[in-house]
Amino acid sequence: MSVPLLFLLVLFPAAMAYAAASDLLSMTISNRLCLGLAVLFVPSALVIGLPWLQIGWHFAAGGLVLAICFGLFAAGWIGGGDAKLAAATALWFGFGQLMPYLLVAAMFGAVLTLIVIMLRTAPLPVLGENWPWLRRLHEAKQGVPYGIALACSALFVLPETEIWRAAIGL
Repeated sequence: MSVPLLFLLVLFPAAMAYAAASDLLSMTISNRLCLGLAVLFVPSALVIGLPWLQIGWHFAAGGLVLAICFGLFAAGWIGGGDAKLAAATALWFGFGQLMPYLLVAAMFGAVLTLIVIMLRTAPLPVLGENWPWLRRLHEAKQGVPYGIALACSALFVLPETEIWRAAIGL
């Protein structure tokens, strides 16, 4: 296996893990991470041999998700980092795996939200008082770190994507 393919096999999962951890600990998803995912999509697609037309359709999927998520962000329903991460992920998945990604994200998001709500009804353990991220997560007025659900969904759907399958030789 070539170095670019190994890089591709590690890059996207590592970025998703970082996004989830960052959202949990700071309730932010880096603009650099989302931009980096978008920028690295083209060389990654070229390495695995995607035709330009197909790359264009991937950009259309990312653009559509960005437009919809921008509206959801403007309405105050989702965070800006979540919107950008969903769009960057849609760019990598294209229309072929977009619906599975979004449906699985909704399921993971529902479970995550229920868990956070349940945890917020219980008192914060004394040990948790020492961790600012846990105090913030426990506050009822804080949002839910939905980047975790988006990242988990991306990792769940990834093995079915054309990019992943091409990178491993299927």
